[in-house]
Amino acid sequence: MTTASPSDSTDQNAQPGLARLRAAFNQGRTRPLEWRYQQLDALSRFITEQENRIIDALRSDLGKPSLEAYVAEIAYCQSEIRWMRKHLKAWAAPEKVPTPLIWQPGRSRICREPLGVVLIIAPWNYPFQLLIAPLTGAIAAGNCVLAKPSEIAPATSRLLAEELPRYLDPDTVHVVEGGVDETTALLNNRFDHIFYTGNGEVGRVILQAAAKHLTPVTLELGGKCPCIVDQDADLDVAARRILWGKFYNAGQTCVAPDYVLAHEAIENRLIEKMRAALISFYGDDPQKSADFGRIVNARHHRRLCRLLAGGEVAAGGVTDEQSLYFAPTILRKVAADAPVMSEEVFGPILPVLTFRTTDDAVAFVNERPKPLALYVFADDTRRALSIIERTSSGGATINHTWVHLAVPSLPFGGVGESGMGAYHGRASFETFSHKKSLLLKPTFPDPAILYPPYDEGKRRWLRRLL
Repeated sequence: MTTASPSDSTDQNAQPGLARLRAAFNQGRTRPLEWRYQQLDALSRFITEQENRIIDALRSDLGKPSLEAYVAEIAYCQSEIRWMRKHLKAWAAPEKVPTPLIWQPGRSRICREPLGVVLIIAPWNYPFQLLIAPLTGAIAAGNCVLAKPSEIAPATSRLLAEELPRYLDPDTVHVVEGGVDETTALLNNRFDHIFYTGNGEVGRVILQAAAKHLTPVTLELGGKCPCIVDQDADLDVAARRILWGKFYNAGQTCVAPDYVLAHEAIENRLIEKMRAALISFYGDDPQKSADFGRIVNARHHRRLCRLLAGGEVAAGGVTDEQSLYFAPTILRKVAADAPVMSEEVFGPILPVLTFRTTDDAVAFVNERPKPLALYVFADDTRRALSIIERTSSGGATINHTWVHLAVPSLPFGGVGESGMGAYHGRASFETFSHKKSLLLKPTFPDPAILYPPYDEGKRRWLRRLL
C-alpha cells in the first residue's frame, strides 16, 4: 500500500480549487467592473461583520492589542478597499497615448487586463492585512485568486478559510491552509502571478519555483531598516515615534526601525528620552500592559533571546518564554558586527549605534543590503533629504516611522534584497494587471509608401517621417 506524502495530498486538494479558478477566469467572469465592485463590497462586508472574530483571532495568534489589530489590520484593509472602489473605473479605462505621424490615421491605447489566476502567500506578523490587502488589488484588477494564509497564525488562517468563501465568489477566490509542504505543493502549479510577503530565504525559493513556469513574482521582504537621528532632531518627538514604530506588534513588523544611528552628541539624551517614553507607553511593567503584544511562538522567542548578547541593555531585557513575553528592549554599545546587527531583528529589540557625521551614517547604510524603509529625524529638512537621496531604500519617512505605507497614493515595496515590485492603492491594481498595447487602424487610406517595390521617392519620404 502506498501512502501519499503531505505535499501530494495537498496538491490533490488544491487541484479542484485551481481548476475552478482557471475555468471561471477563462469564462470571463471576473472581467466586468460590476463583478469587481460586487466582490470589493462583499470583502468590506466580511471585515465589518467579522470584526470581533478577527480581533480575537489576532489576539490568539500574537497577543495583539485590540486597537493595534483594528488600526493596522481592519481599518487599513477597509481604507484600501474604499480607495480601490473610488478609483477603479478610472484606472481600468483604456489610456489614450500619442500615435506618431507615420502611423496616422490611427489611435493608440494602453488597456489594463487581468493576469489570470494569481497566488497570494501571506506571512504571520500581520496575518489578516497582508492577505486581504493584496487580495483587494487582485480582485480590483479582475483576477481569480488562490490565497494561502500563514500556518504560524492558525486562528487567523482558520477564520479566513472558513469565512471568505461565504462572502466572496468561491469559483474565483479559493483559500488553502497548510505549512511548508502545502506551500511547496502549491508552487508546483502554474500561476499567472505569485505575490509573496515574508523573508528573503523563502523569497529565493519562491523565485526558483516561479522560474519553472516563467511566472512573474512580487516579493515583499524585509531587512534592517535604519533610523538616523541627527543632532538637531526634536528628541522628545523622535523618542516617541521611534518607539511607537519599533514596538508596535511587539516589533514584529517588516518596516519597524531595526536599529538607530544616533549622532554621538545626542545618544545619551535620546536613550533617556526613550526610557521615559517606554514608561509612558507601557508603564513600569510592560508585561502587565494590555497594549503590548507577544512573540508569535517559542522558536522566535528563543531566537530573540540569543540577540540580547549583542550589547548593553539600556532598558528592558526581561523575557518569559512560557507566556512568549519579551520586554521592549533598548541596547547600547552595540558593535557593528554583533549578531543583532547581522540579521533582521523582527522583535522588540532596538540597538542604538552612533555616528559622527552624516557622511558616516550614509556610508554605514550603503555598506549593507538595501533596506525596505529608511527613517531620518532632523530639523533641517534639506539635510534629511540629502540623506534620503544618497541612500537606497524601498521607501522612506522623515521625522516619523513607517507611516508612508499608510498613504494609498504611495507605492509600497522593496529594492534589492528587501524585495521586488510594489503594491498599495493604484500600485496594487497595476501589479495584478497586464498593460496591453493596442493600435486601432482604419483600412482607408492605405498608402503604398511602406510597400515594395521601394524607390528613391519612398526612401526620401520615410527618412522625413521616421
